[in-house]
Amino acid sequence: MHQFIDGEWVTEYEATNEEGAFERQVTTFRERVDPEAAEAGRYHLYVSYACPWAHRTLITRKLLGLEDVISVDVVDPFRAEDGWQFTPEREGCTTDSINGSDYLREAYVEADSNYTGRVTVPVLWDTEEGTIVNNESREIMRNLTTVFAALGNGVDLAPEALREDIDDALDRIYEPINNGVYRTGFADTQSAYDEAVTELFEELGYWDSVLADQRYLVGDQLTEADIAMYTTLVRFDEVYHTHFMCNHKLIREYDNLWPYLRDLYTTPGFGETTEMGHIKEHYYTTHPDVSPKRIVPMGPAPDFEAPHDRDKLPGDPPSN
Repeated sequence: MHQFIDGEWVTEYEATNEEGAFERQVTTFRERVDPEAAEAGRYHLYVSYACPWAHRTLITRKLLGLEDVISVDVVDPFRAEDGWQFTPEREGCTTDSINGSDYLREAYVEADSNYTGRVTVPVLWDTEEGTIVNNESREIMRNLTTVFAALGNGVDLAPEALREDIDDALDRIYEPINNGVYRTGFADTQSAYDEAVTELFEELGYWDSVLADQRYLVGDQLTEADIAMYTTLVRFDEVYHTHFMCNHKLIREYDNLWPYLRDLYTTPGFGETTEMGHIKEHYYTTHPDVSPKRIVPMGPAPDFEAPHDRDKLPGDPPSN
């Protein structure tokens, strides 16, 4: 992995602790958009279709109808030693339309010339101040859901009455599931792997049981929690099951998680922001320690559009 140390780019650092367990760095830019500054055209997202954290913000932006309010640039799915790159000649990728950079890391040092940390997506950029506002996906989602609500279509993904339950669900799924697939795949010891993979599948089993009689994670309304769960589940059978050795069970083998995933995929805002070609290329070619031959497998190509019966449960997807 690669990162900045005091503004200097280094191509290697250790991402696991002494016990061989993967430790994700804490994100650095954690500001909230000033509601008085929330205006169309001022804010910009840097994303990768491959990254589940960035994917969260793309879905949120789409569901809230903010496409004409917040612009987007997309990096190449392959991340080499220089980090995320802008390659507009590739399908689905763009230029850096804001700063004209070749690499996303240039935006990070533009925001902080002495920056220490990884260069990650998503990034919420303030074009007026010329700096990064936030690079924590959960906080960007909440910024879009709350601060930009008046500029969208009226959909509410974090209603005040449900917000505590939504936050509890986001907290519960983060470490064992969202980050758990990485803790499993990047583990350097058997004990670290065993701990992570056990927690992962225990928690997937828990949510499978919860979804037996409710349509969404927080009852009968689609929320930020479902977006956060979706971006892990949709990558699971195609990538995490094999690449990250999360192979105890496929999502397609769960009675409720699998139809729940299909329900979300076919909800406007989810499937059309899911670029499986970018996802598979990124994971299988960008982690040579895990997949040294960098061969992208052809399958299994789950049928995310297969019929489901989730609409029999209380609740409806958001409409605008």
